[in-house]
Amino acid sequence: MTTLPSGKILSAQALGDIVRQQRKRQGATQVELASLCGVGVRFISDLENGKQTIELGKVLQVLNSLGLELAIQPRGWTHSSFTVDAPGGPS
Repeated sequence: MTTLPSGKILSAQALGDIVRQQRKRQGATQVELASLCGVGVRFISDLENGKQTIELGKVLQVLNSLGLELAIQPRGWTHSSFTVDAPGGPS
């Protein structure tokens, strides 16, 4: 059974580690992933090495290509303690 990456991301390095782990799990090289995502190999290397100034839009492209998504929630969040209205919904 494969464990999918999940959990709190508290640093650029933690995100990079998950990206590297998922890329390797899928059997892709940095060159292959870069080509698939439409980014440079240097960008993939920087992301995996935790560079803090990389472009968010490109990070999201890479995550999407790896079948991952980014979610944001308040600290200490539980399903029963927090709700968000959809845009255009009740105010």
